[in-house]
Amino acid sequence: MQVVATAAISDARPTGFCVRTTIHMIPSMAQEPNSTTSGTTIRRARSDDVPGIEHMVTAAYTKYIARIGKPPAPMLADYTQLLLTHDVFVLMADYDRTVVGSIVLDASEGRDSVQINNLVVDPAAQGRGYGKTLMRCAEDFARASNRTALELFTNVKMHENFALYAKMGFDEVDRRTEDGYERAYFRKGLLA
Repeated sequence: MQVVATAAISDARPTGFCVRTTIHMIPSMAQEPNSTTSGTTIRRARSDDVPGIEHMVTAAYTKYIARIGKPPAPMLADYTQLLLTHDVFVLMADYDRTVVGSIVLDASEGRDSVQINNLVVDPAAQGRGYGKTLMRCAEDFARASNRTALELFTNVKMHENFALYAKMGFDEVDRRTEDGYERAYFRKGLLA
């Protein structure tokens, strides 16, 4: 990846995390570079991205309603609020500037990990490696946040995700019911 632009931000969130080239991070600098790889750009989500994120989530998760018996949790999330409380990023296709994926990260203090609350790729854009690109962004973000692991969860009835997460290096560490959903929890340690 290479840095293609920088934009000033008003908080001290980690910077340079989605960039695979060497970047020296200076915490006092409130800059956040956009990054590009394989014809895509990852940037922090803005309020005008929310309708597109919601559309992708609906398109990707509707098929699970019958299996779970209710809308999956990502379909009920308030993405406008998540922009204020979490680190939300979008993946854009450079050829038409369309948002093709999104990831919601929780880097709350007091944990050794960053939690992936949701990773979604537009069904029309799946199979192109965009999910892996977003996962690499999460890894870079976790390292920039001085965290040693990534954590995520999925509904146990979304069983096709289990093999994907194992292939990406995640281990299942727990199962429990939370917020009325049966969930499997996964963790991946990160090398420095």
